[in-house]
Amino acid sequence: MDSRYLRAFVTVVDAGGISAAAAALGYAQSTLSVQLRRLERELDAEVLRRSPTGTTLTEAGRMLLPYAREALELEERMRRAVGDRAPRLRLGALESLAVEWLPDILAAFGRGAAGPGTGAAEVRLKVAGRGVLQEELAAGRLDLIFLFDNGVPGGGPCSVVGHDRTVAVAGPGHRLARARGLAPEALLEEEFLVAEAGCTSQMLVDRFGRDLAPRARLGMVTGSLAALRRLAAHGRGIALLPHLAVRQDLDTGELVELDVRQGLEPVSIEARWRTGLGPAERPLAALVSLARRNAPWAAPASLTGVARSA
Repeated sequence: MDSRYLRAFVTVVDAGGISAAAAALGYAQSTLSVQLRRLERELDAEVLRRSPTGTTLTEAGRMLLPYAREALELEERMRRAVGDRAPRLRLGALESLAVEWLPDILAAFGRGAAGPGTGAAEVRLKVAGRGVLQEELAAGRLDLIFLFDNGVPGGGPCSVVGHDRTVAVAGPGHRLARARGLAPEALLEEEFLVAEAGCTSQMLVDRFGRDLAPRARLGMVTGSLAALRRLAAHGRGIALLPHLAVRQDLDTGELVELDVRQGLEPVSIEARWRTGLGPAERPLAALVSLARRNAPWAAPASLTGVARSA
């Protein structure tokens, strides 16, 4: 089967329509439509349903999609191997990790700090939210992602590569901003801001108040850590977050770290990856190892070496 037909099909799905896909591939729409018809003729099945409002997958198309992605990925790896090109490593990370932690690691990786020959890998970085990163990894569009733990086990290989300390933050005008030695009970009288259901910030609140009366009030800021930080800065509530997520705001004074006496446990940083990557597996393992050696926070001895896989 001509891989151009599969690429046309996958691009239509990812772009959301034939017009956008044609622009992405540099084709005329008529050329792309011809390729799609030839694909359907070879498969003897309709894979896309066209309508005035757009293009949707048929049941056959939904079945074809993961195989098409896998075939295109295999073709890419074959071309790199035969052409003696560096393996490609598609990396994803949450914004706070990508901005505050990964740049130094990727720079060291490119200089060969992970071991002989590993730094030659072509690394592409995607910065996105947790849901997008997990979806891209599952779909085979990313090979390795870095996330803060949210208490929900992920499928596939997974390892804790480090820890970050948890901080309670609020705006400089908050009534608790200058208090010292705050007990957990004092924080539970406030409203906690969390980024979205099932996120790291909600896990930290749940974990913080697990031994206390379930009276913590949650304010949901759906899908935006930046909005959460701004609301906290303006006195809307307090937030429990990894230090990396708010380091810049603490440095500028937009947020202040509350002096909590006890109860703030560290948060893990996880690496999750795909297998069966051929030549890319060695640099992937080397990058995970390098990340582990450069954790952003010197965790207590009781936490070092903790790792898990699924």
